[in-house]
Amino acid sequence: MTSFPTLHDCDPGSDDAITLLALLGRRDVQLLGVSTTHGNAPLSATTHNARALLTLAGRDEVPVYAGALGPLVREPVYAPQIHGVGGLGGVPLPEPARPVKAEHAALALVRQLCAQPGELTLLATGPLTNLALAERLRPGVLKEARQIIVMGGSLESGAPKLGNTTPRAEFNAYADPHAFDVVLKAGANLWLLGLNLTRQVQVTRARARQLATVGTAAAQTCAALLDDYLDRIGKLGQSVGALHDPCTAALMLAPELFGWEAARVAILTDSGEGLGETVRADGEPNVQLVTQADENGIYALIAQALEQLP
Repeated sequence: MTSFPTLHDCDPGSDDAITLLALLGRRDVQLLGVSTTHGNAPLSATTHNARALLTLAGRDEVPVYAGALGPLVREPVYAPQIHGVGGLGGVPLPEPARPVKAEHAALALVRQLCAQPGELTLLATGPLTNLALAERLRPGVLKEARQIIVMGGSLESGAPKLGNTTPRAEFNAYADPHAFDVVLKAGANLWLLGLNLTRQVQVTRARARQLATVGTAAAQTCAALLDDYLDRIGKLGQSVGALHDPCTAALMLAPELFGWEAARVAILTDSGEGLGETVRADGEPNVQLVTQADENGIYALIAQALEQLP
């Protein structure tokens, strides 16, 4: 059986939570650590959420490393209108059974990537501050990853709605554009899933019911997270959402569900209305830009993984 030694850097967040639970439900995934960052909620909340999700899955042996309190340069921004103040809306979770590790997330990333060069896949589903700090602590460390799969940015050129936080910027890119810039320039094997990709994988009430019918506690929790998300975006005038972060896990596990192309991507870091916008640039490709997704296949993969959890 193919094995996937994996690190997950995240800011749970409902879609991060579904990503993490899907990883935990796969017997072929060796989840070596979860690192947390500011993003959908403050670091204290995202770290608590990650630990609680591990307890829900019966996987408290997986270490959790708390990371960046805020971005490299700008002030923190959060997304309570989408994820609630605590990150997971009103969805209940068990109290975490194990404490967070003392080691900072960026140091843990450096240590783990250097210990197994060319072996680990790093999934990044929040602002990229921890990754940028690791790269600054040890230049070249991100190239030690076998693959870095990032949910962030948007490359819908000329689209009527380019961003989801500002008219031109996706949330993770906007939350720390300077860190995003560091990662784009690190020379790593970087795979980028922007809104142009994740909006192809819709969140609807029917999809929430699909996960609920799996029947496990983890699946019921994921369905509740999707319903809470739909309730919140409904107040903003939207009836259909997008399943952003779980696409990263699906790409690692089943690349045949996706299409991609080599591209050079840059991010705007100057203050102003373009802050956090990702754009195509001239020059040698620096990412594999994921452009197509099989929605049915992705949901089936998630459902199968959740079936293996308590």
